[in-house]
Amino acid sequence: MGKFMYMGRETKYITKIFKNANVKVAYATVNNLGKLLTMKTQKTNKYDGNGVYQLECPPCNKIYTGQTGQPFRVRFRKHYNDYKNANNRSKFAQHVIEEGHSFGPMNDVMKIVHAAEKGRMLDTLERFYIYRETKYGNKINDKLTVQSNPTFETLVLHNTYRGPPVNT
Repeated sequence: MGKFMYMGRETKYITKIFKNANVKVAYATVNNLGKLLTMKTQKTNKYDGNGVYQLECPPCNKIYTGQTGQPFRVRFRKHYNDYKNANNRSKFAQHVIEEGHSFGPMNDVMKIVHAAEKGRMLDTLERFYIYRETKYGNKINDKLTVQSNPTFETLVLHNTYRGPPVNT
C-alpha cells in the first residue's frame, strides 16, 4: 500500500500510475482532526514568553515600553543590571537613577502587554503601545520613537484596543 501526501493534480497523476499497477493508494494530510483538536501547550509562567512588555516606575507611574525575543525575565534582568551598574543603556534604568526612584521587583514593575514572536507585527505593536503612553503622558521612551499615526490615534482616542488576554 502506498501513502501519498495530497499536493494537487500532480499527486493524482502519480497515484494513477500506482493504481494501474494494482498498488493500493491512500492519501495523507498534515492538517488532520487530531492535530486541530490538540491543545497547544502554554508556557507555565508568563515571564518565560517574549513579546511587548512595559516597565512601570513605582513612584511616578511613568512607563517604558519595549519588545524582546528573549524571555521577559531575561530582558527584565538586563534592565535591572543596567540600574545596578549605573549604565545608561536602559532608558528605564536611566530614568530611575536620574529621578532617584526605586526599581522594584519584576512582579511589581513588569507588565506583559502582548505575547508574540519577533517580526514586523511585534514592531507595530511596540510602536502602538509607545504611541499610547505618549498620548497619556506616561512615556519614558525616547522622544524620537513616536511618529504621527492616524490608526493609532483612533484606537487611543476611542480607547478601543486593550490587547489580547495574557496568562497570569
